[in-house]
Amino acid sequence: MDKSYLPNASSTSTWIWYPGDFEIWLSNKMQVRRTEREAVFPPLWQYYSPYPLVTFQTEVDIPEPDEVKIYSEGSFQLLLDDIQIYGQPKSILIPSGKHKISFKVFNQEVLPAIYIDGKYIKSDATWIVTNEDKLWIDEAGRAQQSGTPWLPVGSWNFDSPEHKPSEFRLATEPWNAKSTEKVNGSELVDFGKETFGYIKIHGLKGKGKLALYYGESREEALDSAKCETLDYLHFDGNQSETYTHDKSKAFRYVQVQADATVLYDSISMLYEYLPLEYRGAFKSSDDLLNEIWDVSAYTMHLTTREFFIDGIKRDRWIWSGDAHQSYLMNYYLFYDSPSVERTLLALRGKEPVTAHINIIMDYSLYWFVGIYDYYLYTGDTKFIETFYPRMKTLMEFCLGRRNKNGFLEPLEGDWVFIDWADGLPKTGEVSFEQMLLARSLEAMAVSAKIAGASEDEKQYQQLAKDLKEQLFDVFWDKNENVMKHQRIDGEVQDIVTRYANMFGIFFNYFDEEQKQSVKNKVLLNDDILEITTPYMRFYELEALCAMGEQEFVLDEIRDYWGGMLREGATSFWEKYDPKQGGKEHLEMYGRPYGKSLCHAWGSSPIYLFGKYYLGVEPTAPGYSEYVIKPNLGGLKWMEGKVPTPNGSVDVYCSTNEIKVKSSEGEGTLIINSQSKPKTNLGTITQVDKNKYQLALEANKEYQIQYKAL
Repeated sequence: MDKSYLPNASSTSTWIWYPGDFEIWLSNKMQVRRTEREAVFPPLWQYYSPYPLVTFQTEVDIPEPDEVKIYSEGSFQLLLDDIQIYGQPKSILIPSGKHKISFKVFNQEVLPAIYIDGKYIKSDATWIVTNEDKLWIDEAGRAQQSGTPWLPVGSWNFDSPEHKPSEFRLATEPWNAKSTEKVNGSELVDFGKETFGYIKIHGLKGKGKLALYYGESREEALDSAKCETLDYLHFDGNQSETYTHDKSKAFRYVQVQADATVLYDSISMLYEYLPLEYRGAFKSSDDLLNEIWDVSAYTMHLTTREFFIDGIKRDRWIWSGDAHQSYLMNYYLFYDSPSVERTLLALRGKEPVTAHINIIMDYSLYWFVGIYDYYLYTGDTKFIETFYPRMKTLMEFCLGRRNKNGFLEPLEGDWVFIDWADGLPKTGEVSFEQMLLARSLEAMAVSAKIAGASEDEKQYQQLAKDLKEQLFDVFWDKNENVMKHQRIDGEVQDIVTRYANMFGIFFNYFDEEQKQSVKNKVLLNDDILEITTPYMRFYELEALCAMGEQEFVLDEIRDYWGGMLREGATSFWEKYDPKQGGKEHLEMYGRPYGKSLCHAWGSSPIYLFGKYYLGVEPTAPGYSEYVIKPNLGGLKWMEGKVPTPNGSVDVYCSTNEIKVKSSEGEGTLIINSQSKPKTNLGTITQVDKNKYQLALEANKEYQIQYKAL
């Protein structure tokens, strides 16, 4: 290892750990909080643990002696220039000059972590770490017995010695109830909208039992016998008059039933949240769409917690399919990279790989695609360089699940999910799964290149090419010009579904003729199995937007998401079927209140409005290059902001004017106009009939006059 440096005395110390271990520890802790009527309901998949013993190391060259303070989560052995320092010192004086400093830390309870703070010597991202397997791992994922390769430590925002990783908590703030009413001897408390947090009881006196029945709906909270979540609290008379429950729940309504011997004045709550800024924005001439964007953003914020989770009532788990959509929505709302990284790491876990992520075949594949998207939107290569070995072993597992034809086919223990849809076939070789695998192999090729694994890159490129050819040879019907859904025992079934067909559009796997055929024969064909979940509506509407059907899609959004608002939604649901009514909207999984009324995948308008209406999309990693293709979709005007690594792209568009400004990168504005537009800056060129473009420079405000088609 040769990493000598003159440290920057103005830099900040931070807690550091073995990369991925904090995320695994925190996800373990979070995902066992789901309860159903006080019964613990843990996840369905394997848990991993942090390494209990790790070694942190750094080399320094300092100009003067440095008094270094030492904070540790766990007991440690300290070596200075390979000489042991005895005891567990709280600080140590490091002489001037070059030194190697090593901390071997043990912690079986949470995870080993250190915080080192001196004038020059500080724990930060420049340190390296090993898990005592005697292998240092380089950026390309190559294991080495010795030498310069190293694995960079993990860190986040724990930038003070008191702010320990093991004591991480989300932020809270007090919320009062919007209304209360007496119902059959109990009190129904309404907080006005879907929320998440801890019930707080004021003026509490007496001895006895107090029951809390939670509901995302009024009906659920009032149904003491069948509501999904509840708490029974027992007081001995010695409690404080202000009591805050220690278990968080999702709810809008809470029914409070108290023994006659228990009295209280009022009920409030501590709203719990991850403090993130809404860096993205959207507003238009349509008030309904504006409300849909606002409720989508709130839904997204509620489900963006320690990680991107599916729903705040159920399941409160990290599902890779749900998370993949959350990553994309995040890039157009929060642009919070740490949340993406934490979620990817929690999902992946550690070695050995013995099952698919979430035990779902498609969810392993979404994980790879999510990493490529992360690289495209952020430009960050460190994540791939650090965790490429985990990418590779998961891909080896996936490739090992192929059948003799080279296709993925579910083996024992594999769950093929695709979507919640009645009558959707999932056995045999499913074209949708092969398409996701092809995309995953393309993501692996890009990642291998970043990691410096050139032979892997060639291998994955060839595997992706071969699989795509085979996919079309088997499943593309040349007579009907659509992708068939399934092959069983060598026989392609006469079934067409939307899934592979719509993914093939925005994956750009189809040529223009194929895209048009799929649009007309599948996406706009009511005879094809309908999609009723926001989960797959996300992709269906994306495919239609990619085909220029923005006006049609806006009508669908008004009908579908607007339909939930008309039913009283304050956050968007796991599933919505306009044909249902009343309490039917609350039912799912055979339970009267089984449906999640706040589900991450319900927030997709955020992504659609940002990418396909404001039209902002990176075309090179980290927005070093990007395009803006505004499409009003029948709106009179729209305006908004799309976040980028160091700023934003701001867009205003009406039927005769476009204004754009960006903080960074080289942009291209694509304009569809009846005549050649005029601009205050730059030169507009024609690229096709009624299609023009303008090169954009950072930090310049462009005003374009045009005539919308």
